[in-house]
Amino acid sequence: MSITLEKPTIERDCPLPVRAPRLPVMEDDLPITVIEPSRGWQLLDVAELWRFRELLYFLAWRDVILRYKQTVLGAAWAILQPLATMVVFSFCFGRLAADADAAVPYALFVFAGLIPWTFFSATISNASNSVISNQTLITKVYFPRLIVPMSAIGASAVDFAVAFGMLIVLMLCYAVIPGPTVLVLPLLVAGLAITALGIGTLLCALTVAYRDFRFVVPFMVQLWMFATPSIYIQNPEALGAWTARLALLNPAHGFIVNFRAALFDTPLDFIALATATAVGAALTLLGGSYFRKVERSFADIV
Repeated sequence: MSITLEKPTIERDCPLPVRAPRLPVMEDDLPITVIEPSRGWQLLDVAELWRFRELLYFLAWRDVILRYKQTVLGAAWAILQPLATMVVFSFCFGRLAADADAAVPYALFVFAGLIPWTFFSATISNASNSVISNQTLITKVYFPRLIVPMSAIGASAVDFAVAFGMLIVLMLCYAVIPGPTVLVLPLLVAGLAITALGIGTLLCALTVAYRDFRFVVPFMVQLWMFATPSIYIQNPEALGAWTARLALLNPAHGFIVNFRAALFDTPLDFIALATATAVGAALTLLGGSYFRKVERSFADIV
């Protein structure tokens, strides 16, 4: 028995595909990126930060997702923290620090001060640990290091927005209607955010060099809250002359006082606002200049 194998036929109408020859890649065709040190003193390179704006967005969004990931209450934690602190302050300082003749109830007064303070303190805490938390990213790729502490403001801003919505609800419950001065609130919040970012940037650079600041910052922020009398003292006469003057050096005090004044349609304290702006600008310049000075060594230290 014989088996014959037929030779496969190839139709003339369907030619085989012809592979194009591979051209050699010349070195001149490859893009070359040259990283050079900056010349002169420059606190902020706006053009470079703008080129990496997408990285700033994704780092901020990542912090927001990680904050509320696998949480039962979710964004409600942004309300529970100042709400619980308001209850404690109302119980402990309600009789000593409250003003019986004030038009705003003491509980609402405290809650309106705790919201900007929580935003301020959370931004400082998040920014101070930002470089240590992103050490894997810093040691592998190049990007403006200032983006890391700047991205820390994302989660704090989301918490502030959620808590501010709760503040509006409380104001409606107490029948407190804001006036036209409420239009100044975005400027006050921006000043508070820039000041917190400047302080957080300074602490971030110090934390990289001295890891003890990881334990110092939470303790410092806790004491700073009690050193800001505008949060829980409603009667200005309870401060005293010297204490009121020393409180002006606290930038959080000036911004919180005017934040509440703009919200409740009371006269703004321009002296406290000007002092807080000047002190905040000085701290921001100090933090930014020191961060720019030591940022080149971050990849070697972390």
